[in-house]
Amino acid sequence: MTTKTLAGPKIKTALPGPNAKRILAGDEKYISPSYTRSYPLVAKSGRGMVVTDIDGNEFIDFSAGIAVVSTGHCHPDVVAAIQKQAGELIHMSGTDFYYENMITLAERLSKIAPMPGPHKIYYGNSGTEAVEAAFKLARYHTKRQNVIAFYGAFHGRTMGAVSLTASKPQQKRRFAPLVPGVTHVSFPDVYRKGEQDALACARFIEDKLFKTTLPPEEVAAIFVEPVQGEGGYVVAPSNFMQELRRICDRHGILLVADEVQSGVGRTGKWWAIEHSGIQPDIVCVAKGIASGMPLGITITRADIMDWVPGSHASTFGGNPVCIAAALATLDVIESESLQKNSAEVGSHIMKRIADWPKKHSSVGDVRGRGLMIGVEIVKDKQTKEHGGPERDRIVELAFERGILFLGCGPSTIRLAPPLVVTKDEADVALDVLDECTSIVEDESPKAGGPGKPQGA
Repeated sequence: MTTKTLAGPKIKTALPGPNAKRILAGDEKYISPSYTRSYPLVAKSGRGMVVTDIDGNEFIDFSAGIAVVSTGHCHPDVVAAIQKQAGELIHMSGTDFYYENMITLAERLSKIAPMPGPHKIYYGNSGTEAVEAAFKLARYHTKRQNVIAFYGAFHGRTMGAVSLTASKPQQKRRFAPLVPGVTHVSFPDVYRKGEQDALACARFIEDKLFKTTLPPEEVAAIFVEPVQGEGGYVVAPSNFMQELRRICDRHGILLVADEVQSGVGRTGKWWAIEHSGIQPDIVCVAKGIASGMPLGITITRADIMDWVPGSHASTFGGNPVCIAAALATLDVIESESLQKNSAEVGSHIMKRIADWPKKHSSVGDVRGRGLMIGVEIVKDKQTKEHGGPERDRIVELAFERGILFLGCGPSTIRLAPPLVVTKDEADVALDVLDECTSIVEDESPKAGGPGKPQGA
């Protein structure tokens, strides 16, 4: 079991601290400027819910390294599995040779897969690679060239995955031409357009797209996130997902569930798609599956993975140390009932913030499943205009108080702590988020704070 201590953040220096400033200077000199950093955290160590920076400041991590450290930072069972495996075999390319744990993990995944078996498993190194494999496999298996994805989606940054992505223009800027054959359609926006938008978005594909520009018999797959991640933690309504399944069945199209951020127990079930009561044909897995080690997995029905040797592979995919971490992660999730904890603590958080759209002038919506929760910040409740700068300011203030949040979408704060989080730890983080939201509201011009235009 994880050692638990209810700890608030402990900030000992001005942020960034003196040692952090030294690292930041080196980063500016040597590291690619393409990385996106929300605030100057220079991590040194992590245990459970706590990240300690290079100056000894302790932060409560409510982002889990972008929903990655599902069992918390450095869970002792995961660390032990990594250390043991590293002492036995670090690498023997699964592309060219065999080792037992590739089969062991595949058997475990087959038992919890969200569609009936038998299954086949492909190992890569990241969520992007899992999606890239699914993209290529869908075309290979169906002998069709086109795919459909959704606005707001984030599927990765390699050329195939980024072609599916439609989250931010910067992710594509100056990289064209991208992979052809991708058509984007609208993802349901229940907050802004109402519940009727769910079926409208799904039916647009068949009622409009297939009747005007895209022959359905040439569509290989529909890629969808059951909960959009970078798009703003937007939950796909069940009737929308069910209609997508019906469309795919009618036209022989594969339904690909990108569970890179939403899977492995984060929403209170193994897979977020299970909440909608349907089954995908292909599932893309990464992030939380190995508690911080790089591992991407593509799971399909066995009949779909019909490509032949040489069609697709990876030197490092299914690395022995990463697979050992994944097996230990699954053990911890099961032994510590982390799916149940995700559902219970997630429900606790939702109850605490349910009235925030009434309490806070800047909170337009709260939504989510399990420990994948979004708080949407708006400039105006009536227009529902995105409050991106206000969101960023809230996240910055929370960092200064020792709580690590991240943004997603145009103006959403994501709540995605490790699955080991307790209700008490959640309350500490929510108290800070509540305080910081109020501070930013008081600063706004509408409130007559410091942001009020001169002469007004």
